[in-house]
Amino acid sequence: MPDVAPRVPGVEARAGKFPGPSLIPALHAIQEREGWLPREELVALSREVRRPLYEIEGLISFYPHFRTTPPRRVTLRVCHDLSCWLRGAEDRLEAIRARYGPDAEVEVIEGSCIGRCDAAPAATVNDAPVPLAGVDALVGAAHNGGMRPPAPPAAVRRWPNDPYASAGEHYGVLREVLAGARAAEQVTRVLADSGLRGMGGAGFPTGRKWELVAAQAATPKYAICNADESEPGTFKDRQILAEQPHLVLEGMLLGMLATGAEEGWVFIRHEYGPEEAVIRREIDRLRAVGLIGPDVLGTGRRLSVEVFTSPGGYILGEESALIECMEGHRGEPRNKPPFPGVYGLHGQPTLMNSVETFAHVPVIARRGADWWTAQGAGEHAGLKFFAVSGHVGRPGVYCVSMGTTARELLDLAGGVSGGRALGAIQPGGASSNFLGPDGLDVPLDFGSLREAGSMLGSGALVVLAEGTDLLAAATNVLRFFRDESCGKCVPCRVGSTKAHRILADHLAAGGGAGDVPARIGELEQVMRRTSICGLGQVALGPVASVLRLTGSRDEG
Repeated sequence: MPDVAPRVPGVEARAGKFPGPSLIPALHAIQEREGWLPREELVALSREVRRPLYEIEGLISFYPHFRTTPPRRVTLRVCHDLSCWLRGAEDRLEAIRARYGPDAEVEVIEGSCIGRCDAAPAATVNDAPVPLAGVDALVGAAHNGGMRPPAPPAAVRRWPNDPYASAGEHYGVLREVLAGARAAEQVTRVLADSGLRGMGGAGFPTGRKWELVAAQAATPKYAICNADESEPGTFKDRQILAEQPHLVLEGMLLGMLATGAEEGWVFIRHEYGPEEAVIRREIDRLRAVGLIGPDVLGTGRRLSVEVFTSPGGYILGEESALIECMEGHRGEPRNKPPFPGVYGLHGQPTLMNSVETFAHVPVIARRGADWWTAQGAGEHAGLKFFAVSGHVGRPGVYCVSMGTTARELLDLAGGVSGGRALGAIQPGGASSNFLGPDGLDVPLDFGSLREAGSMLGSGALVVLAEGTDLLAAATNVLRFFRDESCGKCVPCRVGSTKAHRILADHLAAGGGAGDVPARIGELEQVMRRTSICGLGQVALGPVASVLRLTGSRDEG
């Protein structure tokens, strides 16, 4: 019998269909030029690449950034997710609609999180980020055609994970590896010894992941920096991209050398336009000094780094959905295993880490595992970036010792705004379970938060003052997951919609956490046990945690 290629779970239906390259960069280019995607442009693209028009239209319909109708002169998008909701976004939205509703040239959109939770309530005007207080001025500029692209943020701080005192020292570890003064395998070993875990949410040991990809015989291999953080309350990676692009890129390049990858991408969400400009500028700098290119520093090594701009959607933060997007498909998660380290981009071994994970690699490689371990609090190891938002005095990004308590982090961020008492926190972003005031002294690390009934997640501490309707807050989170479900699996697609409808009706009727219909608990179990990826598995977790939290208070 002839040999039959093995069928890989999750990608069987695409095998042999619509082989690359991805059309997403071409669609971005059309929309940037035209402001939208006219049908005649799509027909021309279809003929040029010899791909069926229905495939292109199916792709466009999946991704929220693509437009198939001409935009108005001004597109005003206002975030209504948790951090902005806590800061009065709903009331501000009503005022904005009243102000701009009669203006035929202004389109007002209620949108999902845009990663500017430190400026909540946040908005964009023609994709330029702005706090709501600055909306009128920017809308006026857009009306008059005087809007300028937002300036790339300038680095103003040196964070404790940066081993370099000046720009002239940047990429010191990378240069040592390229010169043969340090083996790439040594970097992997020190990462394994340090205990560094993935900072994007899953917490998988970084050294072990690098070893796994390095051990694969298949070539070529690829590397991807996942810069698609899109979860409400989460914006730490945005700050790292803006202020530490050299560490992010050096960490990824060291990973490429350690695993045998020659091609790497920074996959970045389209809302991060200013930060994308910073990364592109840093890549140009790398190219200019010979640290990437066809013959890096005359060593004969080839290293390539490019930017892939996301067409939108929270689901693309899931690694296999991200890969599907880069391959030019709808961003639907694959069944696993196999994992990307074995079967990733284009079916090849792929190293994927988050922005923060890559940014920690240079300092660990330079100063060693013992130094990294000593940075933690108590028995915890290393440093951790947190985004802090909600009802807090000084929302922003903080780098602290792993194992710092939520109370200590909250104090750094100015405490609960207005001097109010604390009602609850979400310690790890929208997908993490709520904890009450007694959770303030739980160390912020993987194990401690898991034992407390929550998780470290995306590293986003969202603060809710006492008196906040926690069920309404959790329902706001559920709305986000409902809106961002890719729709591939029935439990997530149908379950999130049904659960949100039940809870929204319950709240509208004056119901509270004490009399939530039992169907919510049943839906939570079904979605958690049967959804393909983490989105559906955690969508009702925050609601369930509020029911437990308020129930225990009622009993007390």
